[in-house]
Amino acid sequence: MTNIKDVAAMAGVSASTVSRVLSGKSYVNAQTRQRVLEAVKQMDYSPNVLAKSLKMGRSNTIALMVPSIQNLIFPDITRGVEDTARKNGFTVVLCNTDEDVEIEKSYINKLKKRWIDGFIVCSMMPGSDHIRVLRDEGFPLVVVSRCSKEDHLDAVIVDNYQAAYNAVNYLIRTGHRRIALALGREEVILYRERCEGYLAALRDNHIPVEENLIMRETNGNNSFYYLTKSMLAGDSWPDAIFATSDPKAIVILHALHDMGVRIPEDISVLGFDNVYMSALVEPPLSTVAQPLYEMGVVAATKLINQIKFKDQTGLLPAPAVDILNTDLVIRKSTR
Repeated sequence: MTNIKDVAAMAGVSASTVSRVLSGKSYVNAQTRQRVLEAVKQMDYSPNVLAKSLKMGRSNTIALMVPSIQNLIFPDITRGVEDTARKNGFTVVLCNTDEDVEIEKSYINKLKKRWIDGFIVCSMMPGSDHIRVLRDEGFPLVVVSRCSKEDHLDAVIVDNYQAAYNAVNYLIRTGHRRIALALGREEVILYRERCEGYLAALRDNHIPVEENLIMRETNGNNSFYYLTKSMLAGDSWPDAIFATSDPKAIVILHALHDMGVRIPEDISVLGFDNVYMSALVEPPLSTVAQPLYEMGVVAATKLINQIKFKDQTGLLPAPAVDILNTDLVIRKSTR
């Protein structure tokens, strides 16, 4: 295997001169530089990445942890992270945690030993203290989506409370009064916040909360198929359903179709996310649009800036939370 000394011998220079040419960080006269580059090309030399990482103290590799890439919000976030990382010379390692804290811990323990420069985490749960301490241990860290201001971490989020409040207010303004809620796992902060926004919108419009109109996830998104059928088995139907994610709303649309319910004439359905499938279902789903790709771009940019700041100062910058805007996208599932 060709090494830097072989290249130096062919070019008639020292190994340190070859290193300076390849790093581009020091001046080397044009003639010598050209001679080195020709030797590199002739010998098909590639620097040893691991050795370079050890010398620099980092590997230009970041970890992206998601609950599951099959969750429809994460492909766009992942693409935003990956595009931004690539433009800045970083490689992304993707880790699916399957909402399992032990898998999450295992990934983190392994990656910490393998010169990972930082972590972007989309999978944080209330019990994920092993993630919160990464920053205390000196690792650059950005949390996406599942974070509260009280965590004192760098984060990229949307205002879930306000977005849900606005969505339910829209349903009320368009004449809906009995608005059901399809609620995700309440231990996940974003679903709690969306639930609080729903309740506040009802309260501020003097509409009583009906507990029998709140469907709580029992076994993944598919549980809402049976929960919807069960809710509609009674005599008093809701006139709208607000789902706390698009995948839940899509399952609800399926259940309503199978029951012969007209959408939106009988029941309006409003989702949250604006995943790519939301415009393709029938009828196309009205939804709260999160800027998913932009969330990935901002998260990767924040992490890379942390890494560079630490290189220069030995410290991490003060954490900051970026709150991105949401939009209400009205299609044909609401009247």
